[in-house]
Amino acid sequence: MSTETPAAAATENADPRALTIENVERTLDELRPYLMADGGNVEVVEIDGPIVKVRLQGACGSCPSSTMTLKMGIERKLREAIPEVSEVVQVL
Repeated sequence: MSTETPAAAATENADPRALTIENVERTLDELRPYLMADGGNVEVVEIDGPIVKVRLQGACGSCPSSTMTLKMGIERKLREAIPEVSEVVQVL
């Protein structure tokens, strides 16, 4: 007999490729060490349909390469992991 709560069991059985805050955070956790190494980070602000809105923090927020980081790094990784993501946009 399992000692898991129903919520924990549901989370484990949820589609790992579904567009949820948990799956977005899990994917971003794979990228965070690279962002942190450069003095930055990323925060999920909201999911609006297939669009993930993020805020770049620290050095990433003011870096001239932040658009490249957002589109070629963060957006690409999220779209690979979660096909439902259509775009990642930065909010201030």
